[in-house]
Amino acid sequence: MTPGFAASEGNTLTIALDPPPPPPPMPGVTGPAGAPLVVIDAGHGGYDLGAKAATGEQEKDLTLAVARSVHDALARHGRVRVALTRTDDRFLALRERYEMARELGASLFLSIHADSAGDDQAAHGATLYTLSAVASDAEAAALANRENKADIVRGVNLSGRSEAVTSILIDLAQRESLEDAASFTNLLYREARPVLRFRRDYHREAALVVLKAPDVPSVLLETGYITNEADRSLLASDDSRARVGAAVARAIEMHFAKRLASR
Repeated sequence: MTPGFAASEGNTLTIALDPPPPPPPMPGVTGPAGAPLVVIDAGHGGYDLGAKAATGEQEKDLTLAVARSVHDALARHGRVRVALTRTDDRFLALRERYEMARELGASLFLSIHADSAGDDQAAHGATLYTLSAVASDAEAAALANRENKADIVRGVNLSGRSEAVTSILIDLAQRESLEDAASFTNLLYREARPVLRFRRDYHREAALVVLKAPDVPSVLLETGYITNEADRSLLASDDSRARVGAAVARAIEMHFAKRLASR
């Protein structure tokens, strides 16, 4: 039925709407079976352009190029499994992005972006974001009430459990995820610092929706300011992106190796 206003009788008005679109397809996974999985998310896409440089580059294109560089480096090494939330210019809702990581059973989620400072061309440097504790607690409450608790967190089916047990399980999963995310942030800063100019306050916490998977450690990397010429030039260079991709891939592999050794 074509959406719009239908004929009505009396004071009754019927509005015909299109059905909701189907969920996006699950991304393909590259890497050896049984290896830990990281999902790399290229920010923005489709009609969501993100920031735009004075020279015309769009954030959605640069983030995809950086994400591909990380993916390709990991695929060449063959030590972990890796998937991209998008491989082309398509729009994905924020929730769809982190839900992909959850559906695939990812052990790490990394969302890649490029910052913008409007007319302030002096602002520069990369930043790492993790979810703030206050925001994550609110998300835990929402998750517990959604879909009558028929959900799975860290492999534990929550359906049929009491509110108290559900809250405890989600809280434990989130605490572990936040700790893992903070640990990965330190590794990523150390490995990428030689190729990315990080801000002095390089680690920040924010209630970013894309980081709100309660059971997947999640980090957002702002690779630099697209409104700063030096940062933009680095992100627009194939060679520089390859170095960034190699550094990020190295941090991911070290993170998983560290987790494996601590078990």
